[in-house]
Amino acid sequence: MNIQVQHPAKRSSFVQAGGATAGPALSWFDANRAQIIRLSVIAVAVILVAVAAGIYLSNQSAKADNAFSDAMDVYDTPLTQPGQPADPNQKTYATAADRAKVAYPLFAQVASSYGLFEAGKNAEYFAGLTSEDLGQTAQAEADLKKAADGSSALGSLAKLALASLYRQTNRQQQAIDMYQQLIAKPTLTVPLSTARLELAETYETTRPEEARRLYALIKDEDKTSAAAQIAAQKLDGKK
Repeated sequence: MNIQVQHPAKRSSFVQAGGATAGPALSWFDANRAQIIRLSVIAVAVILVAVAAGIYLSNQSAKADNAFSDAMDVYDTPLTQPGQPADPNQKTYATAADRAKVAYPLFAQVASSYGLFEAGKNAEYFAGLTSEDLGQTAQAEADLKKAADGSSALGSLAKLALASLYRQTNRQQQAIDMYQQLIAKPTLTVPLSTARLELAETYETTRPEEARRLYALIKDEDKTSAAAQIAAQKLDGKK
């Protein structure tokens, strides 16, 4: 059996070579120790801040969702039906205004406190609806404008409600402009046929021929849709 034994001189040479390599690295570490420690502390601090921010945002989002849900519970409360006895086991409101008196402050608070979250943006839309139920036209317009200008999924519905408010307050051209925006960019919540139908109704008294053209266009697009059926009824009524 042949056993190879490393010569002491060779081992000594290897250790010396390794030492020659490690020496400058250790010297550099010693010279820059303070800066390395400082950068490490900063990196850890950044990670901790990011984690804390994530936890905070998650908690705030949950609070926003819960607050919005509470407001929606009030908004969804049924109204007392005329001629029907009230159910003692079910909460009801006599009028939409009575319900809005309770719901509006809740929506307004969610919109104010959690405007960065989707729940807060959606609350702007319902704040506009409930302030309109209260007859507060100026406040309703302000709330609906915020919802319409934001990135909320209800933005298109806010524009539709805003256009309706303009019509109610005899601002027909502003309503027309809003409907045309919706026609240019239809969404799932406000499809093209809905925007055209509303615009046609706006034109009925001022531009009846344009109203007929739009009704005919809606009717021919999808004869089975609810909008097409309404358009057909409008056309029959104008014959």
